[in-house]
Amino acid sequence: MSSGKLWGVGLGPGDPELVTVKAARVIAAADVIAFHSARHGRSISRAIAAPYMRADQLEEHLVYPVTTETTDHPGGYQGAIDEFYAQAAERLAVHLAAGRSVALLAAGDPLFYSSYMHMHRRLADRFEAEIIPGITSVSAASAALGTPLVEGEQVLTVLPGTMPTDELTRRLRDTDAAAIMKLGRTYPAVRQALSDSGRLADAYYVERASSTRERVLTAAEVDDADVPYFAITLVPGPQPTTPLRLKNSGRDQRHTTEAADASGLIALGTTALTTPDPTHAATPDATDPASGLGEVVVVGLGPGSPEWTTPEVERALAEATDLVGYTTYINRVPSRPGQRRHASDNRVESERAAMALDLAKQGAKVVVVSSGDPGVFAMAAAVLEESADPQWREVPVRVLPGLTAANAVASRAGAPLGHDYAMISLSDRLKPWDVVARRLSAVAEADMAIAIYNPASSQRTWQVAAMRDVLLEHRKPDTPVVLGRDVGGPTESVRVVTLAELDPAEVDMRTLLIIGASTTAVIESDQGTRVYTSRRYQH
Repeated sequence: MSSGKLWGVGLGPGDPELVTVKAARVIAAADVIAFHSARHGRSISRAIAAPYMRADQLEEHLVYPVTTETTDHPGGYQGAIDEFYAQAAERLAVHLAAGRSVALLAAGDPLFYSSYMHMHRRLADRFEAEIIPGITSVSAASAALGTPLVEGEQVLTVLPGTMPTDELTRRLRDTDAAAIMKLGRTYPAVRQALSDSGRLADAYYVERASSTRERVLTAAEVDDADVPYFAITLVPGPQPTTPLRLKNSGRDQRHTTEAADASGLIALGTTALTTPDPTHAATPDATDPASGLGEVVVVGLGPGSPEWTTPEVERALAEATDLVGYTTYINRVPSRPGQRRHASDNRVESERAAMALDLAKQGAKVVVVSSGDPGVFAMAAAVLEESADPQWREVPVRVLPGLTAANAVASRAGAPLGHDYAMISLSDRLKPWDVVARRLSAVAEADMAIAIYNPASSQRTWQVAAMRDVLLEHRKPDTPVVLGRDVGGPTESVRVVTLAELDPAEVDMRTLLIIGASTTAVIESDQGTRVYTSRRYQH
């Protein structure tokens, strides 16, 4: 078997429309999509690539063990990072050795302050590798400023904000123009270096260039506490000849110098702007800006059948100018003339929420679509959490309930949730598995029925067996388990097995499990198998 090919895919600064044609083609064709994130699990690179990915692709989520935190690794921070890179490279090597092509995503350009280079050094001598260049955050920040960075014989210096303040000051004095990257917690020192070098008045700050959350400000007015890692400071060489447009939290300003970048950059000059969300290409305004704020309505369609969507939700869908949601759920809503649909992958909840709020801030009536009930492991929490950001303070948010999958499955089986019960998600994408296991054990010991959401996926298959083992420490082997798959959909199936018989191979992401309590009983009748949990305990 021939080895697979490693692709280092540059995605550009944030806007999916700035992904190159070749990068989009390779992403769509790859067998495996690999991407990095911090321990919070949110990957900017994956969010950018989501519109070009297939549902059946394997994914390798490479989670940094440490970013800015301390570590108890015997080799310190560098030892922890080196060990992570070695382990990540071997994870990718397994796919490559099996003949699978791997697209390793990199925001910006793969060889410009990127994590990709660490994988390239460890794999390129063993496997075929090709790099697809991408637009850097420096270029995106310059575009956001709307003014040249350098011209003629001027010299542009790219500097990391992590440099010692004295060295950063010296280099700023000696160059015509500069781009300072890697901001975040380094910004106070960067501001000091700009001031000490006499460049602060000419410097501009660009945050999340080319995304809907882009901001462009003068470097002097930035609040140190609000600076993300993905920001850049720019100090342009040429003096701007036309006013620059600054934008901060939706309030436009005018200034006569320049600004900056997609990942977060400071530029000497001026400006602040907003740009398209990382999960969605730019679209025209949904309504006339003069019409004022719109609103965000988060709805649940119910678990499958259109008959389970409430009239209240149907009215909200009919009145919406924009629908935002996971592709599978958006496809369940009938198309309406003039209504815009913003579909994205199911792992970009925060970015999807930000896009919905931004559209509403521009005057759109936005409906964020969830399956089941939006408040149960769905988009309501993500939208409300994002709406806590001061920039969305004035945007109205409503949540409309829907029939949740647990109740739908329970109704098909009888009444297995007839007494106290808990809902637990087996997904460890947003919380560590040890937390899931502790909660399973606590609920099982408390003798409540349990509705299990998100039990498995194509990349996550071991948790069902692990859950069964935890529960068997507290529950009898003959405890009833209801397996409801695609309930309300065209391939609906409902089965009842015992906890000891539960086969993980029969469980996927479209399955919901209900684990019985000690008071849960199974009865056989002419109508088939029925399950109920008694509302009384025998004393």
